[in-house]
Amino acid sequence: MTANCDIGLMGLAVMGENLALNIESRGFRVAVFNRTTSVVDAFVSGRGAGKRVVGCHTIEELVASLASPRKVMLMIKAGPAVDAVIEQLIPLLSPGDVIIDGGNTHYADTERRTKYVESKGLLYVGTGVSGGEEGALHGPSMMPGGSPPAWPLVKPIFQAIAAKVGPNHDIPCCEWVGPRGAGHYVKMVHNGIEYGDMQLICEAYWMLKSAAGLSNDELYDVFDAWNCGELDSYLIEITRDIFSVKDESANGRLIDAILDRAGAKGTGKWMSQLALDLGVPSTLVTEAVYARSLSAMKDERVRASKVLAGPRGQYKGDRKGFVDAVRQALYAAKIASYAQGFVQLQSAAKEHDWPLDCGAIALLWRGGCIIRARFLDRIKEAFDADRNLENLLLAPYFSKVVAEAQAAWRHVTATAIELGVPAPALTTAITYYDGLRSERLPANLLQAQRDYFGAHTYERVDRPGTFHTDWLRLRRTPKA
Repeated sequence: MTANCDIGLMGLAVMGENLALNIESRGFRVAVFNRTTSVVDAFVSGRGAGKRVVGCHTIEELVASLASPRKVMLMIKAGPAVDAVIEQLIPLLSPGDVIIDGGNTHYADTERRTKYVESKGLLYVGTGVSGGEEGALHGPSMMPGGSPPAWPLVKPIFQAIAAKVGPNHDIPCCEWVGPRGAGHYVKMVHNGIEYGDMQLICEAYWMLKSAAGLSNDELYDVFDAWNCGELDSYLIEITRDIFSVKDESANGRLIDAILDRAGAKGTGKWMSQLALDLGVPSTLVTEAVYARSLSAMKDERVRASKVLAGPRGQYKGDRKGFVDAVRQALYAAKIASYAQGFVQLQSAAKEHDWPLDCGAIALLWRGGCIIRARFLDRIKEAFDADRNLENLLLAPYFSKVVAEAQAAWRHVTATAIELGVPAPALTTAITYYDGLRSERLPANLLQAQRDYFGAHTYERVDRPGTFHTDWLRLRRTPKA
């Protein structure tokens, strides 16, 4: 077999197939392998027919078909299978060859694997790939990390296949993120922000539908208008489209026939768990994960709805004004959500010694990925203006926008509570905002409580050091 392929790809599910076709369409020759060899044959004779695609029936054939330094990309299910394939590849590869994991892998696994593969004289890349099936085929957002010497070797391919943005559509949504597991961590935060974005949009939809009584056609028009302004994004665009789709198996719109029970694949949960480990308040993704968990309790909710009392009112005020208030609340909450995501990235960078560039990361998400949105340009501008910006909400543009939207934001969340419409993400967003802008919080009482029952000590506002008080001795004894 002639060793002239630019990259090998293992795993021909839809994402793998589409990525292989994308790579080939940019002028590269691709070798492909799948554990089920009939899948390889079907791909090469089907979607890959007449293209620079070489089908391989064994891993040995795949490696033998690659030009040096060899680059092998794994598009397989995250977990033990990746470790197993790495063990199969190591004896077949030479020093300086590159193993690439393009799956939704936990960053800690990529940290471990990078060190292990490097100890064998090889290079390792763990890259986030966002954009779903269409992104893989036409241009995803890519977030590579791993062994720094691997970047020049994979950069020509990765940047060629990535989505492009900018006035001339020539800026690739792919740049080196950082060492070891940095790329997969950034992809995880992307997915966590995606959870928050989707939940916020769902709550805006539910406020407009259940509280303001908008029809699906009216919702289409509202989201269409929103997509022409600061909320312009992929998720707003597809939400608009969803309201227009008719149910082919029954009367009415398909959206109204879909069961209100959502699932999750785990990356949002990872972000929330790691935020707790870092001690940073990523409340939006956490509430979004919990909202999906509560939605999954459909039978319990049906039973509870027959027992638990609460308001079920309609909004009685200016309908048009309320629609605009929801728009402002959604944008302000979205800003808070992204602010939390970047705070977590900054904290993780310190924890793991990753030189993350937050402005560059915002640009990676500008095209190809699920959370692509116009306002990511504003995020890049904010970090370009201040590389040490500690919170997006403190950047002049965002602080001004949120200040202007604050009255509407509070009106919408108060209305949700008054009418009994669940809006956990919208409300936790404004709670985070209020907590962040509070010079003092009631944690002084919390510290007193901890010292009272557990002698955990506390700090004082008037002098340095830690202190403990014998609260029982000094307390006022209650009357009998």
